Amino acid sequence: QVQLVESGGGSVQAGGSLRLSCAVFGYTYDTYSMGWFRQAPGKEREGVAAIDIDGMTTYANSVKGRFTISQDSAKNTMYLQMNSLKPEDTASYYCAYDYRLRATRAGQLRADFFNYWGQGTQVTVSS
Repeated sequence: QVQLVESGGGSVQAGGSLRLSCAVFGYTYDTYSMGWFRQAPGKEREGVAAIDIDGMTTYANSVKGRFTISQDSAKNTMYLQMNSLKPEDTASYYCAYDYRLRATRAGQLRADFFNYWGQGTQVTVSS
């Protein structure tokens, strides 16, 4: 069983930065992809970024140039560095994990490409 624990959320003013972390516990697969999704109140969950074991990444257009996804395999941890934050980035951010590489190889941030999910961490950006 794979368990994901997010941290690093908080409240910042527009233009500020935050770094989210997602630690992976339990069983880990030899191949994997991981992703960040977010959901604002009253809106559908949307993909933000994904990364796989080979370091291939994909980003939503809305965050390109502002967010950077990375990983530290030795620590079983994935990160999302968020710069130039905007009020519309306000949402609960969720970490996701799967043993397949579908999101990065297809360049599609689909929630159904991931089998394991964290509980989420809140990011609030004020204007």
